Amino acid sequence: MREPIVPAPSTATRRGLISMCVCKVSPVKNGLPGLPSQQPAFGPETQTGGPAPYVMIEVRSHECRERVRASLKRRIFSTRFVRWLGYAIAAACLVWVFHGIDFGELGQRFLALDWRYAALAVAADLAIYVCGGWRWSVLLEPIAKVSFWRSVQSIYIGLFANEILPLRTGELIRCYLLSYWSLVPLSNTLSSAAIERLLDGLWIVIAFLVTSLMVTLPGYMVDGARALGVVLLLIFALLGAVVVGKHRARSLVSGSRWVATLHRIIDGLHAMGNRRTMFASFGISMLYLLLNIISVWALIQADSRLNLGFWAASTVLIIRRLGTVVPNAPGDVGTAQFFYAQALMLFGVAEADAKGFSFILFGVLTLPLLLGGFLAVALTGLKFGEIRKRAQQGAQAAGVAAPSEDAGL
Repeated sequence: MREPIVPAPSTATRRGLISMCVCKVSPVKNGLPGLPSQQPAFGPETQTGGPAPYVMIEVRSHECRERVRASLKRRIFSTRFVRWLGYAIAAACLVWVFHGIDFGELGQRFLALDWRYAALAVAADLAIYVCGGWRWSVLLEPIAKVSFWRSVQSIYIGLFANEILPLRTGELIRCYLLSYWSLVPLSNTLSSAAIERLLDGLWIVIAFLVTSLMVTLPGYMVDGARALGVVLLLIFALLGAVVVGKHRARSLVSGSRWVATLHRIIDGLHAMGNRRTMFASFGISMLYLLLNIISVWALIQADSRLNLGFWAASTVLIIRRLGTVVPNAPGDVGTAQFFYAQALMLFGVAEADAKGFSFILFGVLTLPLLLGGFLAVALTGLKFGEIRKRAQQGAQAAGVAAPSEDAGL
């Protein structure tokens, strides 16, 4: 019987890279192996259908080992810097949000919620990620038949990871899990996750522009949304060019350090470039955003102190999503409350009420996600730490940058 998850080859671990160098080997000629080429690569590919195989050859060259060590140190330093910068921003946001909060009054306000609307908010919030699993399976349909429930389980585990780990490490974890369970190359699941984020971004821009016609918003926000829309359209045009001109795109990255990984990503984008599934994913993305807005709207209706409608809820959700687009502290704690409160204050909500409701909104929409993620992890039969470790090893084996344990992740 197949194990839920299998570890990546031990040779792909960071420790192995210190004393090992990865080289591409030419085909065997006359019974003798060819000499390794001069181009290093990070392999081997863990899935079938990948590029030419790579082998691990021990290199006792001091220069090679020092080069690898220096690369790892730079990566660990940059990861630690970004992580602590995110913590600093989150802490600053929390200081502002906590200032002037009466937690006794906040508790009474929480207990006074209309739990019919609160239940609707929780149901919509849980349905968001079921919808996300549906979209992911549709997006990968041209590559492989992906289990809908495995997609949902992977998403919940990834979201659980995002709530307890910084820098949205859960994105890598969910892609690794679905890659293993569905026998889809990791580069393809990562490519599909990137497409999902682009679709989400495009719909957020559309929703923001429509919302700006219904309510009065600051001009700089509308201008920023338009600029973001132009950037996203340019990215989609670039992806379209990659899909149409696959061979040309491969040749353009032939000199890249991560040439094998980039080739696999290009191949994955080309394989997913199915018009029917792309349009279906685009439509599902609209439902995905609508469920997000409904969850916020329902919770606003549950609070008797707020008298805001659907378009105000749309604004609150969109500002929160745009404000936390850059990965930071676990669960976007601090920054999420800050942008929730700032958005509510645009509609005349008193600062103290806006700050208090930001905690209610964050808590009610986060707790069910944590419980769902915990259950999804339990169903794998493994501890979360083991899943994270194997995802890191699998990413390193496939030549994908992964957060380092030395960086405290």
